[in-house]
Amino acid sequence: MVGKNIEQGKSFGTIEAVKAVSDLFAPVSGEVVEINQEIQNHPELVNKDPYGQGWIIKISLRDENQIGLLLDPAAYKQLIGK
Repeated sequence: MVGKNIEQGKSFGTIEAVKAVSDLFAPVSGEVVEINQEIQNHPELVNKDPYGQGWIIKISLRDENQIGLLLDPAAYKQLIGK
């Protein structure tokens, strides 16, 4: 997947939970430059530390204007009602 170009809002993979498999959607468009191999062995990091060790991929951003369309952690919590 490193080197693959992904598009904002499009699926770039899946993530498994106990009872479901869900698509992962790209937050921005660009090239995948790194994959977090640590979550292969410790998938709980995605839930426990999503803004730290639980990152999934790193992207070389194609359009910096897309950053302004993203939610910060507080806005996301408000959106999901937590």
